[in-house]
Amino acid sequence: MDLETLRQANFATLSEAITAWNGVVDKLETMETDARDDLKAKADKANWAGVNATVSRTFITKTAGEFSDAHTQATTIRNILKDTHDELVGYKKELDQALERGRQKNITVTSTAGGGFTVTMLIHPDRAGRGTSVPDHSQQDVDQLRDDVQRILTRATESDTTSSRVLKAIADQAEFGFSGAAYGDRDSAIDALRKAEEAAKLIKEKGDEMSPAEFQKLNSVLGSYKNDPLFQEKFATQVGPKGMLEFWADLSSPDNPNELTRTLTRTQLDQLGDFQKNLGVVLGGATQSDSPAMRQWENDMLRLSGERYKTRGAEVWGYQIMSNLMRTGDYDDQFLNRYGKELVATEEKMKIPGNYWQGMGQMMPKMNFIGDAEFGRDPMTGFMTALANSPDAATEFFNAKEPQDNAQWVLKDRPSFDDSPLDDGPNEALDATGKAMFAAVSGVTDPDAPGAKYEEHTPEQREAMKRSLAILAGAGNDFPPEMRDSMAYAMGNHGDWVHKAMSSPLVEHELDSGQLMEVSKQISRNRDDYQTLTQVMHQSVVADILTEKAHPEDSLDRAGRTMGFLEEARYQATNTDKGEALADASWDKAWRYHIVGGLLTPWHPAGDAVQRGVDMITAKMLEDEQNRINAEATSDHTETYANRRKELQSLADLWYKENTDWAEDPAHEGYSRNQGVYSQIESSANDGNKKAEGVAGIQ
Repeated sequence: MDLETLRQANFATLSEAITAWNGVVDKLETMETDARDDLKAKADKANWAGVNATVSRTFITKTAGEFSDAHTQATTIRNILKDTHDELVGYKKELDQALERGRQKNITVTSTAGGGFTVTMLIHPDRAGRGTSVPDHSQQDVDQLRDDVQRILTRATESDTTSSRVLKAIADQAEFGFSGAAYGDRDSAIDALRKAEEAAKLIKEKGDEMSPAEFQKLNSVLGSYKNDPLFQEKFATQVGPKGMLEFWADLSSPDNPNELTRTLTRTQLDQLGDFQKNLGVVLGGATQSDSPAMRQWENDMLRLSGERYKTRGAEVWGYQIMSNLMRTGDYDDQFLNRYGKELVATEEKMKIPGNYWQGMGQMMPKMNFIGDAEFGRDPMTGFMTALANSPDAATEFFNAKEPQDNAQWVLKDRPSFDDSPLDDGPNEALDATGKAMFAAVSGVTDPDAPGAKYEEHTPEQREAMKRSLAILAGAGNDFPPEMRDSMAYAMGNHGDWVHKAMSSPLVEHELDSGQLMEVSKQISRNRDDYQTLTQVMHQSVVADILTEKAHPEDSLDRAGRTMGFLEEARYQATNTDKGEALADASWDKAWRYHIVGGLLTPWHPAGDAVQRGVDMITAKMLEDEQNRINAEATSDHTETYANRRKELQSLADLWYKENTDWAEDPAHEGYSRNQGVYSQIESSANDGNKKAEGVAGIQ
């Protein structure tokens, strides 16, 4: 900004713009509130079907989100404009004051060609009028005025140009619609951009040759700005996809002679893990940007992930590097699915991908530093972890059948390998796949997370549940043990559906009874997972009892049938005439109650009442189980009611408490408190047991 521009500046137009943006912010705030509390709230409660369920609901949800982003972006623009206005007004005032101080010493500032300026005398003493006294000034006064004016113009220019840069960067975040980037002033936004450029420059220029002190500073910057949208996009695009892959390959090389790697390898591996987490969050956030540079970054990363990169002692695949950086962060759903399709296609061509991921005999580097057991050689582990963090992307991935059936590959066909030879725990890739499957069918990232809430299922989530159930049932005794708990949670999350299928007198149902039986049996091979399955089904059974008022007798019948179905699954898992040891050593452990949260069935408003009922029923079940699973009990297929006596009694008691008036009505014989209600649930349980026997082995 030159001298005359600031000296003659009139900020009335900018003030009017700010006033206009204030109005826009207020109107958008009202529209955001209406969209969230009225439009979206009604859409969430509506009973959608057909095209409306898949198109209209999604459109309304996205529209409500756009209003929120529009309000955020308008607020940010208003804040930056106001910040810039106030600064420029201040700089003009400072300039006027500096010029006035000069005039008092008979010096002034005039513009020169090219946007410069010079300090000159206001009135030359030789040309002063008769009797006019001209103030004296020194060279120091001239230099001080020059420096003051230059400082003011420099800062005004900085304010003007950085505002332009920040506003353009925010606008570029979204090609269509609005950006959710929120900033209270221009300084915080421009600071994010500068910090991103500095961090990217360090990686590009020094890479793994940076000093430990520089690495710690870099990690600190990433940690401070990891959730900043402008920082994320600028950092990712400045480093570039190839630069990022090469940097991580070099950093993870075990024979790296550089001071940084030697120091971290010996004493500070936890810092690498922390750095990996921060880097993943930054890159994940960057993929949410719709800027042209970031779209190009994503396209290049998809291409480059299929290439190999040399370390000092081996070659690693881009998929291995990028998947390890996906373990944290919220990656764009479309990017994740494009990446996943390419990864699955690559693995299917390899036929035995573990051979390639393990380097065909080479000494492969450790590429994952989050935890100390898993090497990070299997790219599917990191990718599945990313899907578990992004339920919508997971749903799309598990439902995709073209160009290949993703779910069939990751749940059943994919050959797994041991990526943690120093640890005898579960296979991390299979465990991560189970968590991704749960996210796909539920819309929830973690059923055990504090405050996790049930999300009403979309048709796509229901489809993912049906597909996952069918594929895992087809695995038979090859059902991955690592997925037992995730499938138990999935069945509980779809408890309304599962309860209806298990308790239906007919074999045919929307969910296949044979598949449910096979999967329940495989889950029940582990005692803890069997308990989880039973406990989450208690939620659906109890909610059904508390909800069914039109025909109360039906909820009692359904309760018994579902318990009988589960008992048969337990029996099939712990007893076999084929001589196979299906149950694992967990059945020899002492029983203990554990909390299963976040999965309360959606149709009952009294969530606390459901949980109290679940606690009571589960406690009684554990009393039954404590001494039941032993050599004598498992060798004899006794009746269901004898095995689950206290559990069924407590269910019957709960039902009677909720339906006392109905049960005591003479028109409803056979539901008396002390005998009839117990006979009814015993009969239903044995019917459920027989139904399960009939479908056992059907896949």
